[in-house]
Amino acid sequence: MCGIVGIVSSKEFPVRGELLARLKKLEYRGYDSVGFATSEGLVMRGVGELSKFIVRVPAELEAKAAISHTRWATHGGVTEANAHPHSDCEGKLFIVHNGIIENYEELRKGLEKLGHCFETETDSEVIAHLLEERLKRGGMKSALMSLIREAKGTFAVLALRKGEERIYAAKRDSPLALGIAKGGFILGSDIYAFSDATDKAVFFDDDEIAVVDAKGYEFFDAAGKPVRKKVTRFKWARQEEAGHGHAHYMIKEIHEQPLAAERLIRSLETEQAKKVGKLVGMMRRAKRVVLVAAGTSYFAALLGVYFLNRQNVMAHTLIASEFENYVYVDKSTLVIAVSQSGETMDVVSALKFAKKRGAKIAAIVNVPHSTVQRMSEVSLEMMAGQEVCVAATKTFTNQVIAMLFLASKFGFHANFESLPLQIEKTIAANEGKAKALAKELKGRNDVYIIGRGISYPSAREFAHKLKEIAYVHAEGMMGGELKHGTLALVEKGTPVFSLMPAGDVDIVSNTKEVEARGGRVIRISTATDSDFSIPAENGGVFAILSVVIGQLLAYHIAKERGLPIDKPRNLAKSVTVK
Repeated sequence: MCGIVGIVSSKEFPVRGELLARLKKLEYRGYDSVGFATSEGLVMRGVGELSKFIVRVPAELEAKAAISHTRWATHGGVTEANAHPHSDCEGKLFIVHNGIIENYEELRKGLEKLGHCFETETDSEVIAHLLEERLKRGGMKSALMSLIREAKGTFAVLALRKGEERIYAAKRDSPLALGIAKGGFILGSDIYAFSDATDKAVFFDDDEIAVVDAKGYEFFDAAGKPVRKKVTRFKWARQEEAGHGHAHYMIKEIHEQPLAAERLIRSLETEQAKKVGKLVGMMRRAKRVVLVAAGTSYFAALLGVYFLNRQNVMAHTLIASEFENYVYVDKSTLVIAVSQSGETMDVVSALKFAKKRGAKIAAIVNVPHSTVQRMSEVSLEMMAGQEVCVAATKTFTNQVIAMLFLASKFGFHANFESLPLQIEKTIAANEGKAKALAKELKGRNDVYIIGRGISYPSAREFAHKLKEIAYVHAEGMMGGELKHGTLALVEKGTPVFSLMPAGDVDIVSNTKEVEARGGRVIRISTATDSDFSIPAENGGVFAILSVVIGQLLAYHIAKERGLPIDKPRNLAKSVTVK
């Protein structure tokens, strides 16, 4: 989940204004600690967010080669000692690492017997000492080949030797890309690290090694044989890091949803129309369609399953981390990955499992040229642009729109022309209400959201937003399950949101049951006299707009509580470890 950036340049570049500015673009991957090392041997580390660390770095500090890291802690606590980069015993070799070395304890014990001294609790430090030990037998390329052979787990590693203006890299499962920029090269966990400097990238495949200096780069496979790599031109909607005019990125991205939705719809109708046709064809030929996703994307996938099953397409979905345990796939199965980053390790692992079983692979992703997209036979891009806040908002909406669009090819009705305006109207009409209700609910730690059928996945995502942003214990529940235990949780004044699509008489009955037990019911429906009224023409649109209400409420409760909205505790945007 960590973010890594390395730069090699023919001219000296400012560490603060270039290296760390690019690392800032990847801070959504982790913000527990930060650090960098230069080819001169200078190392700086710090705990906490990059903005607090960066002011300590001299503005005049320059380098021709440097590596950097922003951490989401897995092995070892959040301390300056555990912050990357890590070094060898002599302080002449530095590494940054994204991933998990599963057999690090075994490797560490072996290296300690050889005299190596470890200073951290991390699994990553073993990489520096392993490379140091293997350098006794040969060069850096040979040492990296040993790392690939001996290390179990996932890694994207950048290594730098003191006195060398050169970066070494190795990759397995964790994402890594090389940007070809003017006067040098930029290595990063994803293309956002360098998308403002170039539109040309080389993507690492598993168990590949690269040697990069200002003059060029070389790639090698695990056996040390040269590999010819394709240079890919990419397009990516970039956004500035500052000056966006909002208190937080989350509220900015909530307000961007109408434009993001319109951009996606136009793209699906025009430039992505051929890909839509190909995917629909694959869906028609498959005996069953299985959607795989994690987190917010899973709730979007649940809606996709609803849309498709209503049109007699046999569709299922499963949480990616349990995919191998609960799903059956074979050559007649189409597996569609739904992922914002396209790098979620559980999703990647599920696709690898499905491919071994002979299943066809497709995807709905936001980040182009991501691992998931490159594994897929066909992939639809969400066109949401960069989403900086850890919590998904506009990417959820565009995921649902993409699946609604696919379902429309099988007969599911939705008016895509009016949808962006309906989102805009929903925000305009309800943000003031969300602010007011947030003041009332800021002290409540238990909130329930009930839905049925098409509104059940929305209830789950509504609750998910309250959990991750406002730190509220919230549960999205099936209205039909209230009488089977859930009502025991409802007492006088308990806030219960009821998602009430037009014509759903059963959810009306469930709402009455909550009121009869003294619950504080907040209605979200198409009725003008409801607590939150939304202009939904049908269930598919209702599913999207009701979640927009949840986004607004989560944001304003978190704001009332004074919480770090864009960077919630313990979470990261891209989950690249299991």
